[in-house]
Amino acid sequence: MATKRLRRHNRRTTALLGLVLSTGLCLGALASATPAAAAPSISFAPTSGAAGTRVLITESGAGFGKVTAVRIAGVLAVFHVASPSQINAIVPAMPAAVGPITVQIGTTRVSSSTMFTVLPGLVLSPATGPPGSAVNVSGTGFGHSETVSVSFDGTVLATPPASTKGSFGPTPVTVPAAATAGSHTISALGNTTGLLAQTAYTVTPTIVVSPGTGPPGSAVNVSGAGFGPLEGVDVYFDTTDLALAETGANGSFGPVSITVPASAVPGTHTVSAEGRQSGVFAQASLSVNTNWAEFHYSAKHKGADPFENVLSPANVSAIDQDWSFTTGSGVSSSPAVVNGVVYVGSDDSNVYALNANGGSKLWSFATGGSVLTSPAVANGLVYVAANGSIDALSAATGAQQWTQGIGSDSESSPTVANGSVYVGMGASVYAYTGGGDLEWTFTTGEVVDAAPTVTNGVVYVGSVDGNIYALNAATGTQIWKFSPAGSEVETSPAVANGVVYVAADNGNIYALNAATGTQIWSFTTGSNVFSSPAVANGVVYVGSNDGNVYALNATTGTQVWSFTTGGAVGSSPAVANGVVYVGSSDGNVYALNAATGTRLWSFATGGAVGSSPAVVNGVVYVGSSDGNLYAFDLTGGQAAPARPSRSSLHPNYSLRPQHRQPA
Repeated sequence: MATKRLRRHNRRTTALLGLVLSTGLCLGALASATPAAAAPSISFAPTSGAAGTRVLITESGAGFGKVTAVRIAGVLAVFHVASPSQINAIVPAMPAAVGPITVQIGTTRVSSSTMFTVLPGLVLSPATGPPGSAVNVSGTGFGHSETVSVSFDGTVLATPPASTKGSFGPTPVTVPAAATAGSHTISALGNTTGLLAQTAYTVTPTIVVSPGTGPPGSAVNVSGAGFGPLEGVDVYFDTTDLALAETGANGSFGPVSITVPASAVPGTHTVSAEGRQSGVFAQASLSVNTNWAEFHYSAKHKGADPFENVLSPANVSAIDQDWSFTTGSGVSSSPAVVNGVVYVGSDDSNVYALNANGGSKLWSFATGGSVLTSPAVANGLVYVAANGSIDALSAATGAQQWTQGIGSDSESSPTVANGSVYVGMGASVYAYTGGGDLEWTFTTGEVVDAAPTVTNGVVYVGSVDGNIYALNAATGTQIWKFSPAGSEVETSPAVANGVVYVAADNGNIYALNAATGTQIWSFTTGSNVFSSPAVANGVVYVGSNDGNVYALNATTGTQVWSFTTGGAVGSSPAVANGVVYVGSSDGNVYALNAATGTRLWSFATGGAVGSSPAVVNGVVYVGSSDGNLYAFDLTGGQAAPARPSRSSLHPNYSLRPQHRQPA
């Protein structure tokens, strides 16, 4: 029995072994029939490029699999797997080199049989600009730590060293002033390897207008570059051809002077230049703007704006309130208006800076006492006298720049002329530099309440001691004095055509020889005069406490006309473009015809108007004892003309003025 069981076991073992052997042979046969997988094969395009070039790498077999790194000429590159068979790689910054592209797939590294050539490259920032502008040049792909020559149209401008990676920059270079408009070449040459890279730079024409702002009738200089060599260039204001300039061999011209047309309204205008042969065209902006920088317009205190061209006797009747700004007390101060900002003092002991467009407050400065005087603005500073001190404030922020505490208060507004600041405090006249250093002091016999007037190197100032003084503006020494019948003088003189016009408390207006102080004539009103005279077009305008505004012949002193208000006129008149603006204690602001005295317009404020109006860019600004500063203009305003397009500027050259012949 045991023998039978052994034979059955052996038969099962033999059969199992045979099955195993048979299966193994079959698997072996299958294994020997399947070919081994081929290694990936890669190609790429392009075959050369500078740093930043995108290279498309393609696998022509079963695909890349998991890619962990890409190297270009041995340097790791940023890559992105676009599909199982394609990779995008970016050529890294590296020295000049030639080598394969290698893709790391897991533990397998596959290299191309084709070589990639790393080329030098340049980047410009910016890639366009006018002659004389700065350009930053950066380069890659040069030799290890070699010096590179950077050139503009073959002229070497800089020789920066490359880094160990063959890169340099950004290196600043300046476009030559003689470069004409159009495409030019900026290149970089490796001084050791001889590798060369170049790229295009576009020179644009340019013009410069100096100054960039000014009133109608003012002169500005225009210079240009980037035009054609030795060609005529027409210079326009808006669409009006004002000048013909000629370029030199380098394509530049100027400066040539043009005059802003007297009819140019406030706002932004365009100055243009067009080359007659090249057709090269360039534009720049010019802001037409008039400033009323201190009491009664300027240091001469004539009270007349010669540039006003918006408001006139023909349309002033249409003005109405544009805005008002409320302070904490009465506004006796007369406003100054400079570059779109209104500066004014208040009895609430503050000086305010307001946006001329809308009246919003920009800043305020607390003086510690009522501000009865008018600010004076010059060279980015606002000078204000109050509470026994004179302060210089930043026009932009109101921050105090310097202060001089004199200790004796008065109502004299500062006057700025030729870099010096003149002011009356107590019984003295002080002269300071713009930086606050005392230059000289002149002492009178009593308080100086009015703003000094400065012109032609002489300071003219009145005093409560009954005298009008003429002082040397540089030294403060007395030149002459005039005593108007022992009367106090609390007004500012106006100087025009060699004559000093001044009013006194005795009710008289005097005309004096500016050089000698000799009286030329006098005119008597019906009461005291605390209004400073204004002078325009041969006429003197002044108010009196008798309630009248008078117009007098500046040469003879004879009355031309008078206008009666409902109260004393302590406001100093302002004259602009044929209109006289003045306030009265009856609470009204008036606009009168300067030639006839006819009332053209009036506005009732809520209090007496002792503030002197300022008329700037078609807007009338004035304060009132009701605590408000008012701004009046034409309903809807007036816009400056639009800038011209190139096509609007004489598309047909035959339409040019006949005296302008092409160069």
